[in-house]
Amino acid sequence: MLALRPNCECCDKDLPPESEEAVICTFECTFCKECAAKKLKHVCPNCGGNLVQRPIRPRALLATNPASTKRVLKEFGCESGIA
Repeated sequence: MLALRPNCECCDKDLPPESEEAVICTFECTFCKECAAKKLKHVCPNCGGNLVQRPIRPRALLATNPASTKRVLKEFGCESGIA
């Protein structure tokens, strides 16, 4: 099950579970659409994979399957490239 991380790893923008602004890679690295397009060119800086829109978990299922509250932020921003 997807963790649904709460923020963009680049700019720390809030990305709640219902956000249509969240994109992810296959490792669930999470970014906002703006950072993904402008800074990352739709390529994950952590693994090199592509970034796609994160699915939205239906509100009724969030009660029993909550989103993550753990914030992840790249220490040196998104310009640092693939780790």
